[in-house]
Amino acid sequence: MNIRPLLFLICFVLTVQKANADSFHREINHLLELTNLGAQFEYIANVQSKKIIRTYSSIVKMSGSTSLPLEIKQRIQKCYSEVYSWEKFSKGITKILAESFTQREINILIDFYSNLGLPPKDITNFKALIKKAKRIEEVSIQYIYENSESCVREDSRIINDFLNNRLVSRQTKLIPHE
Repeated sequence: MNIRPLLFLICFVLTVQKANADSFHREINHLLELTNLGAQFEYIANVQSKKIIRTYSSIVKMSGSTSLPLEIKQRIQKCYSEVYSWEKFSKGITKILAESFTQREINILIDFYSNLGLPPKDITNFKALIKKAKRIEEVSIQYIYENSESCVREDSRIINDFLNNRLVSRQTKLIPHE
């Protein structure tokens, strides 16, 4: 029995499956581009980091009558920008979408976000897609939580160093004698 034709067939089937999976992921990435999800993700991360910095600033102001310098705020902002950059999460989000939607569902979403409208026969399918959104959001949030670092420890260190240096500089100032 000649095994070569069988090996060729197995290789061919595996190659076709890989090509289909790659095509599906490309379509999901196209959908992500259409929805501008990466920019939205980074915008939300930026807004959140500004709120965190504002909270830190308020705590420092209330506890020591001083303000956080711009340099410290920028260092804190940089940490959040790096830790929550879209590039760190895009592959995982793509995988979540691939596991959550069928090829047909992705195509419906691409048509919708491309402003191509939906034929009446796809409206029921589209409504079913909308029902999946909450679960996908929950899975995505869990993924982000499990795959992100924290800036809190570094933030605390930077702020404490600032406060300690400020305290030391106050204590070491010479008091003129009259």
